[in-house]
Amino acid sequence: MGRFRGDLLLPSALHATLWILVAFGFPAVISAIRKDIGLAENRVCRNTVQGRYLLSDDNGYVCTALSVDSWTRCCPVKGDQFSCQGCNLISQCCNSYEYCVSCCLDPSRTDKDLAMKVKIAKPITAGTYSSVFDFCAGRCRHNSASVVHENAYASDFHHCFSLQSNYSGSAEVTFEARLAGINIVTGRLGESCTIACSSRGQSCVPNRLFLLNRCNLLQKYMICKGGCFASIGSDQPAEVEEFAPKHMSPGACLYTQTEAMLSCDGSHQHTKRLCPCA
Repeated sequence: MGRFRGDLLLPSALHATLWILVAFGFPAVISAIRKDIGLAENRVCRNTVQGRYLLSDDNGYVCTALSVDSWTRCCPVKGDQFSCQGCNLISQCCNSYEYCVSCCLDPSRTDKDLAMKVKIAKPITAGTYSSVFDFCAGRCRHNSASVVHENAYASDFHHCFSLQSNYSGSAEVTFEARLAGINIVTGRLGESCTIACSSRGQSCVPNRLFLLNRCNLLQKYMICKGGCFASIGSDQPAEVEEFAPKHMSPGACLYTQTEAMLSCDGSHQHTKRLCPCA
């Protein structure tokens, strides 16, 4: 019986010895643990992943696909943030998808509250964008307004992020606010907006032209007896004179589908322009 008890005691003694070694044999390791310092989390970026060579991340940087960080999917923080390289800031259209997204992400160009209210598709039941990045990535893709004859681009600047075509409801308040301080002028026949504003001691404000490129504004300030139609021209938005050739739709108001063509200097002998002056 005594031998049996001894066999039982041996594991217990061994167990106690091991605990002593753990408690007193490795004090340096245990004391080195700091509870007040946490590991920094690397933020994972979202990016366009569309281009073969370039991509834009949701921080507003553009980089090559080879230089993007393989862990965070972020571009290196160098170069211009919110770069608008190759963009027409009047029309808010760019010749590159990635730079369009980067330019669109600039808070000074895209109002977050408005962007989050824009419908993803035409139906009333369509959802809205969940972030400014989603809005920019979606808006900058090609759309039917950027092509003619189904397979040819109307302009090299076919990546656009303007909010114009989606303004509705409460967004109209902001639209009117963006025209605050602007004197909306109807130029004389054949006059450019540069000349029309200059003759009144003011200057044409190019980044407000796209706000006037709408039928409701044309119809508010002009007669538009022949209707209002989409067209393409640097002299638009404008009204065609009544005695113009028939193929020019006499008396009609025209807004341009190709916003990259918007210019203060455009003019046509048969049209009167609607101009933003200040």
